[in-house]
Amino acid sequence: MSDQKTPSNRRSKNITEGVARAPNRSMYYAMGYQESDFQKPMIGVANGHSTITPCNSGLQVLADAAVDALENGGANSQIFGTPTISDGMGMGTEGMKYSLISREVIADSIETCVNGLWQDGVIVIGGCDKNMPGGMMAMARTNVPSIYVYGGTIKPGHYKGKVLNIVSAFEAVGEFTSGRLSAEDLKGVEQNACPSSGSCGGMYTANTMSSAFEALGMSLPYSSTMSNIDQEKIDSTIESAQVLIEAVKNNLCPRDIITKKSIENAVSVIMAVGGSTNAVLHFLAIASAAEVEWTIDDFERIRRKVPVLVDMKPSGRYLATDLHEAGGIPQVMKLLLDGGMLHGDCITITGKTIAETLKDVPSTLDPKFDVIRPLSNPMYKEGHLAILKGNISPEGCVAKITGLKNPSITGPARVFDSEDDAMAAIMASKITHGDVVVIRYEGPKGGPGMREMLSPTSALIGQGLGETVGLITDGRFSGGTWGMVVGHVAPEAYVGGTIALIEENDSITIDAHTQLIQLNVPEDEISKRRAAWKKPAPRYTRGILAKYAKLASSASLGAVTDLNLNLDKE
Repeated sequence: MSDQKTPSNRRSKNITEGVARAPNRSMYYAMGYQESDFQKPMIGVANGHSTITPCNSGLQVLADAAVDALENGGANSQIFGTPTISDGMGMGTEGMKYSLISREVIADSIETCVNGLWQDGVIVIGGCDKNMPGGMMAMARTNVPSIYVYGGTIKPGHYKGKVLNIVSAFEAVGEFTSGRLSAEDLKGVEQNACPSSGSCGGMYTANTMSSAFEALGMSLPYSSTMSNIDQEKIDSTIESAQVLIEAVKNNLCPRDIITKKSIENAVSVIMAVGGSTNAVLHFLAIASAAEVEWTIDDFERIRRKVPVLVDMKPSGRYLATDLHEAGGIPQVMKLLLDGGMLHGDCITITGKTIAETLKDVPSTLDPKFDVIRPLSNPMYKEGHLAILKGNISPEGCVAKITGLKNPSITGPARVFDSEDDAMAAIMASKITHGDVVVIRYEGPKGGPGMREMLSPTSALIGQGLGETVGLITDGRFSGGTWGMVVGHVAPEAYVGGTIALIEENDSITIDAHTQLIQLNVPEDEISKRRAAWKKPAPRYTRGILAKYAKLASSASLGAVTDLNLNLDKE
């Protein structure tokens, strides 16, 4: 299968290579291993459990189930932890700068354990947003047989007859500040939005990435929309461990599965389900880790041919639990496959092709549900994640255009050099209809870490400005964001991108119809401003934030940290 240097059973073969390995074996005997265990595959269980966030607080039961299934299946399990930063808890604070960085830390930590312990395979269990791409990047780097187990979605919350999710709480803040919600109801929404463990319930970043991993072939069918607290999630985890054991025996490795065609499948599903803008950043990073040729322009290519079929929050009506009941990602994939929009010959971690996996999924939708639309009646005829270019972002940036009557605006710039300054202006009702908010110096290097702008975008929506105010940033957006918003502007402000040269009241055009993001200022004036611009001092000079700022690539390349490490080749 794979031509990488990752032979099956590499760890157990290595440990039995004679007397020199006796010290290694002694360490294992201390943990209860028997001599016969050294002939079994050593499989890592990368466990993202933590009590930091509800997304991950329900993962331990899954890790325990995986360990039992591996042991019962004739493998040795080696469990280790991975860190998590909660986007929801860090949102709007300095802590949010660590979120994207945690993607790299997670990838590095899994790579370190898998390669440092010479493991034969790995099952990665994660729930929160960056667990997902971080784990997949590590799988692609190490290229030992691997499977991803998504921790599962959260159940919906309820308050006064309304169905709630995490974004309800952020939008409630804007409603409260504009006088549209009482203090009592603000507290009621806050206390009831998240009723249990599990990842944020709409088609936000975690559910977007889990859906994409299923389409990619690196997770089991139906696993991406299961609820964390349901028994079927435990059963799916057990099955995942059993499938991984077979993959180890057959030396079926991630780079056999993660190919340009399978990434096209994953991105097609992202478009069909109305997924998060973060998926663009993360699949650029995953493709880079797998050494698959993939650019930001490929997203636009896929967008043009794949419609939005699923009516999901944040801009739609339904949650992941509703999608699961209606047939989940396999049902969406079957529609796309029948429509010639998927590569059915791509292999999956089970050893079956996509076409074989979907052969028993019905080609017609169950009329009881309307969360999934047929190809003949899509939510939108083209995908929702548009790649815009222009003098503000010649490398390309990402606009999410679902839920908008007219995804186009030309208006005066309201310029802020941080999310905090912009949020203060929004909360003080200083932003009005027709404005284009510019939030800069929040990019990979400038933030550093590309904070998500869910707080300002949700506040604008809560104030009734979601359709009439534009927002552009070199930072990111939460998967819960919707509105006339454009993120990942590249080059970013910190490296002298044009977004750094925008002045208050400059005219800006955002036009998703023509994929244009333009500063309507004469070129000679832009050149004068560029000559006068001075790079600001770094916000951090020590620690992980400083290291990330130093190493991070452009957002248009995935904001990864290992892209330019081999530039000094002899």
